[in-house]
Amino acid sequence: MADQGVEEEPKQSIARTLAETLWFPLFFVCGFLFCYLLAFHAPKPHHIEVAVSDPAAAARIEAALEKAGPGAFDVEPVATGDAARQAVLDRAATAAFDATPGHPALYLAKADGYMLESVLSQTFTPIAAQLGGTLTTTDLAPTASGDGMGTGMFYLVLAWNIPSYIIVMMLLRAVTLSRRAKVLTLVGFGALISVVGFYGGFALHVIPDKPIAMLLAFLLTQGISLTSFGLVPFAKQFFPGVAMGLFVLLSMPSSGGAIPIQMVPGFFRALHPYFPMGNLIEALRGIFYFNGAGITRPILVLCAWVLVGVLLVAGHALWLRKKESGQEEVVEEPPVEDPTFEMPRPTALPARARHFGGLEPVVTGTVRTLEGDGLPGAAVTVTDGRGNQLVRTVSDADGSYALAGLSEQFVDLVISAPGQHSTVRRLLIREGRTRREDFELAPRRHPVAARSGA
Repeated sequence: MADQGVEEEPKQSIARTLAETLWFPLFFVCGFLFCYLLAFHAPKPHHIEVAVSDPAAAARIEAALEKAGPGAFDVEPVATGDAARQAVLDRAATAAFDATPGHPALYLAKADGYMLESVLSQTFTPIAAQLGGTLTTTDLAPTASGDGMGTGMFYLVLAWNIPSYIIVMMLLRAVTLSRRAKVLTLVGFGALISVVGFYGGFALHVIPDKPIAMLLAFLLTQGISLTSFGLVPFAKQFFPGVAMGLFVLLSMPSSGGAIPIQMVPGFFRALHPYFPMGNLIEALRGIFYFNGAGITRPILVLCAWVLVGVLLVAGHALWLRKKESGQEEVVEEPPVEDPTFEMPRPTALPARARHFGGLEPVVTGTVRTLEGDGLPGAAVTVTDGRGNQLVRTVSDADGSYALAGLSEQFVDLVISAPGQHSTVRRLLIREGRTRREDFELAPRRHPVAARSGA
């Protein structure tokens, strides 16, 4: 039985190591299978709204379409062909069909997606033949000259979407930056890529020259980056999966940019009104191609994401301040680790080094005797709330020490030296701040040995 116990422990350790190592790539495999392969492998129309000019013809066309493909099209009867055409321009319908006998006409908007144009033309060509005429197709919202497939704007929005998450991951390594500095970096970076992306897209003729798009892009960057940054202390070590799941795996297939939202499964259609990427695409389409129609709701959703991010960041800052003031019991949190980036590790520095190997000290101080003399060789051990050692060093000839690479968290400093009483001090490591923690150790009193009697 003892031998079995000795063998079982390494197996458990290996299993745990593999689980901690493989969960992120396995998460991505499952995520891509579900969110990309499922969403894009067989696109077909779902509830495409079509305005039809003749109410009587609309009823017949709806019945025929429903028989051919249940749920593929939603027919809305309108009074005239002009009214049907206007419904497309107002974004009240995806397409319009003028059922005038001998002169059937289809109105659509390529800006809504090239695939929709193909599906609508194939669907209404035989219907037009039954009305005794050849279908005339009119594109009411052609895309920019450099976006022939209607997907160029999707890839432009990706240039704003993905870096807004990645910048947060990179800033997790910058433990010497304060929370305020990191937030300002997110704002500045978002403004920069909004401008660069817009003029890059315009230079390639992917989008028209409407600079207001930069403001909407900036809202997207802040909604994603601030929300991601605010999720870090709550999602903890699972933050990479949570953030990438939200802003990559779920956001992209539900955006309606690569595949029109009317042609993806219902789950992703349900997400479309709520995720920032899809709302930016809807707002940009309205500004670029529909004279501002239908942009109010997407802009409000983007603003709501920014507000969520601000509340998460500010709420955690207030919570930390309350804990630091001693009004709430400290609950230790595991550090956040991003499996795609190497995080800084707690490191002992030369005591008088301001910069060493690219690191700056986070905690410095001296260890002295009660008489004020520096105590060389004193052990300085930093542990987390579960008692795990993070880093250990010893004081130099003057009793000085320095530590770097500690992330924002509560830690315990344990100071010990031969012949001295040990001491422990709990402190909160704050990003971007160097704390000075000095210690005085009291000598141990040794009992006086009794003399032997004469």
